[in-house]
Amino acid sequence: MFRILFGLQPNFQHLKELKSFMATFHNRVSRQVLKERAQNDPTPKNTVSFYCYFSIADPSIMRDEWYRHLNQLGVFGRIYIAEEGINAQINCPVHHFEDLKSFLYGFPALNGLRLNKAVEEKGNAFYVLDIKVRKKIVADGIKDPAFSMENKGRYVDAQSFNEMVKDPGTMVIDMRNHYEYEVGRFKDAIEIPSDTFREQLPMASDMFEKEKERTIIMYCTGGIRCEKASAWMLHKGFKNVFHLEGGIINYINQVRDHGLENNFIGKNFVFDERLGERITADIISHCHVCGNPCDEHVNCNNSSCHLLFIQCEACKNALSGCCSEECLEIIKLPEMEQKEARKGQDKGRNIFNKSKQRMNALSKENKIS
Repeated sequence: MFRILFGLQPNFQHLKELKSFMATFHNRVSRQVLKERAQNDPTPKNTVSFYCYFSIADPSIMRDEWYRHLNQLGVFGRIYIAEEGINAQINCPVHHFEDLKSFLYGFPALNGLRLNKAVEEKGNAFYVLDIKVRKKIVADGIKDPAFSMENKGRYVDAQSFNEMVKDPGTMVIDMRNHYEYEVGRFKDAIEIPSDTFREQLPMASDMFEKEKERTIIMYCTGGIRCEKASAWMLHKGFKNVFHLEGGIINYINQVRDHGLENNFIGKNFVFDERLGERITADIISHCHVCGNPCDEHVNCNNSSCHLLFIQCEACKNALSGCCSEECLEIIKLPEMEQKEARKGQDKGRNIFNKSKQRMNALSKENKIS
């Protein structure tokens, strides 16, 4: 299979067999049933994330091979494969973790790859294995053909980060979305106020156009976004750009493993069933309905909305898990009328897409200052 991935002569008999196998690559059980199975499964699991920017000749072939192997190991999760590399967040049974590493490290480009273990392990962060081919492993909106990931910022580990931020001349830039920044961040970190990474890149270079000589440290959840952002800033003429190795997850693990000072406060938002990892007891965000301190993300219980937002327990009970009175009225309708209301709507349009504009509208609707 390595011959196919890295541009050498393919084994066509293998391809024929794999094509036959791929005909069965779909879930025969509903996601709700799969979710219940995962939640009731007592098997100890490691929640792991990893990424790597490297050239992949045929992402579709790699997807097929990975699905076949990871499915055999009982791995669940979400993996994106593109010509520029791979991005993965997965659950792996503990007893198969070494098998997983052996499989990954069998790829020359991935040999010795850092695997970020979850800060807060809950065991069932995923309930199905999704491996998708994408144009990019991080949607960046970059169209400049001169841009290259070959020239990227320098890594900093937790200890170096802590030393560098003591210098008042160092700028720390958060390359995550607003809803991530809202519940947890590094002290004095600068937010790039945007809903998407593709919007953030040009905003970041424009915002700091006059700061090209200053030391900049960029960070994100696991390192994949800030690594690309560091390459973008260098491409735009910035001189002294660093990015946090392994992102927040690796930073917190290093802090705990080595007894270092922790400069991150609040919660680390994660893109799985957990929706967050508690880092410190600080609650720095507020319920989007009543305005009381809260950092619990939920999805609106109205299937035709499904907005991701922050809601306290009192408001959750009062609105039956909905984001507004309007959505509460919809879920009170008979099921057939609810289905009619959902027709033509993308039910998942607001999952992990909680714009500040929508939240401001929601706050006004609920009379939050």
